[in-house]
Formats: sequence, C-alpha cells, structure tokens
Amino acid sequence: MKKHKLVVSVSGASGAIYAKVLFDTLKKLSAQIENVGVIFSANAKLVWEQELGDTSYRDYGFTFYDTHDFMAPFASGSAKYNTLIVCPCSMGTLGRIASGISNDLTTRAADVILKERRKLILVVRDTPYNLIHINNMKTVTEAGGIICPATPSFYSMPKTLEEVAATVVNRIIDLAGLENESYRWGEE
Repeated sequence: MKKHKLVVSVSGASGAIYAKVLFDTLKKLSAQIENVGVIFSANAKLVWEQELGDTSYRDYGFTFYDTHDFMAPFASGSAKYNTLIVCPCSMGTLGRIASGISNDLTTRAADVILKERRKLILVVRDTPYNLIHINNMKTVTEAGGIICPATPSFYSMPKTLEEVAATVVNRIIDLAGLENESYRWGEE
C-alpha cells in the first residue's frame, strides 16, 4: 500500500475542534501515512487556545513548519505530497488561494498542489457566504480543489462536540483517500 504524504494547514478561522479531531484521526490512521506536515497560522494558535482551552496542538508529533518557510518540502511539487487539507479554512485564505497569491507557506502549498493536479481540500468555516466567497469557491473548484464546508451531519446521532466534528472530519478523510471506519448511511 502506498502511504500518503499530507499537509494540514490550520488557519485562524473559528472551528479549532475540526483541526483537533482531524489530528486525532490522522494519528489513528498513521499506518497509512508516510508524513504529515503542519502549518499553523499565528491566529490559528490563538483560536485553538481560546476555543479548546489548551495548547495540545503541540502534542501530536507531526512536523510543524513556519508560515513563511518556503524551504518546506511541500513548497515544491518534487516532494510529491499528495494532499493539502486546510482545516478550518478562513475566507481570507480561500481568497488568496483562489487568486493565486502565494504569500505564505499555506498558499504556496495550495498553488503547488493545484499545479500538480493533486488533492486540495478546503474546509471552509464561515456563514453566511457573500458572493465573493462563493465566487472564490467556484474558482478553486474549477482549478481542481475540493470545497468541503464544515457542515456537520446528524443522522449518526452524535452525542458530543467531538462526534459532531467527526462527521465533517470523516468526510475529509474519505476525500483524502484514507481508509477509516465511520458511520455510513444505510449500513448497519
């Protein structure tokens, strides 16, 4: 089995619980993963600490890269990272990606992923959307990216905030091509 090389970027949008549950899930699926590179914006750290009340993002053992480290391996297509997940994805990050502005490592990695025709998954976390947001999502989709709104489902009867967030994270994991045991509609 070919192992995945992933980049996870956490922007400063609200929704740190999605990133936490994603990290937890990636740790469980480590046998399928060669490497996880992580980019955390300064605002993402503040939001994590505000919303989750801790700094546990430091405890996962993933390799962290500075937001301006253009020497990171996934700043080039030759490193063959196959998936970039921005979770949560702020509207500002979405706009810069849609416009092709590579002013930090997240937007450079997105540019590389798109040009190499690999998987870009943007977990947008804002509501409501204005026309600029919608047009940016359209542009990214036309370029080959996947917009995966942080819109939870409830048919699995989640009982905790982590279980609610997992309904989105399980979709992200599916989109990334990883095998994961999760609730499937119509299956017992």
